Amino acid sequence: MYLQHLGFKALATTSAGVAFSRGAPDTVSAVPRDAMLAHIRDVVAATSLPVNADFLAGYADEPEGVAANVALCAATGVAGLSIEDGTGNAAAPLYDAELAVERIRAARRAIDATGTRVLLTARCEGWLVGVPNPLRVALARLPAYAEAGADCLYAPGVTDPDEIAAIVREVAPKPVNVLVSAPSKVLTVARLTDLGVRRVSVGSALSRVAWGAFIRAAGSILATGAFDAFAEAAPFARLDGVFAKRS
Repeated sequence: MYLQHLGFKALATTSAGVAFSRGAPDTVSAVPRDAMLAHIRDVVAATSLPVNADFLAGYADEPEGVAANVALCAATGVAGLSIEDGTGNAAAPLYDAELAVERIRAARRAIDATGTRVLLTARCEGWLVGVPNPLRVALARLPAYAEAGADCLYAPGVTDPDEIAAIVREVAPKPVNVLVSAPSKVLTVARLTDLGVRRVSVGSALSRVAWGAFIRAAGSILATGAFDAFAEAAPFARLDGVFAKRS
């Protein structure tokens, strides 16, 4: 809700952020499906802005399971959702390419069957899971995901402008999403726009910024016995002024 107050035009959930809020690590199975659906539903209810759901790998390996779960996610009222090709298995970190395509095709059919206009984003996790030559993997997989029915393509972890531009060219005219989750003098909104990127995500970054402030403040109390870190706290009036609008 506060992001809407600031003027952002669209929002997204973060699987890592909700996992951290539950005291769980950022892993594929950290937040059960029904708990994730409840979280997504709460976010949708808190704002009038379109919300994209980080729906991990769809909570299933086989296409049929992905389809059933995507239908449940679409029913939360989201404007979009993403399905990734990471398995959570270090020995085989990405689904086989053919299976990965079938999973996206199943998600597309499930969305179409709901009669909604939920936007489907297909993710290639090559950079995040550390596969060799992730650009080659992304350039092979993302066009296949687009052909399978993905509306938007996403390779979280790519940061090199030339590689981003290559992805944009390869999947055109479908839009590309880019993740920016660390400080960068190169990747600004303006620069990404020039590269042809149509959507920018910050992933868990805002959650981790909040955790960073919490960790520093709590650590300062233990180390110094003083409460100086509270000087950075947001004023009650500012928060109440925004959140009272929901009452």
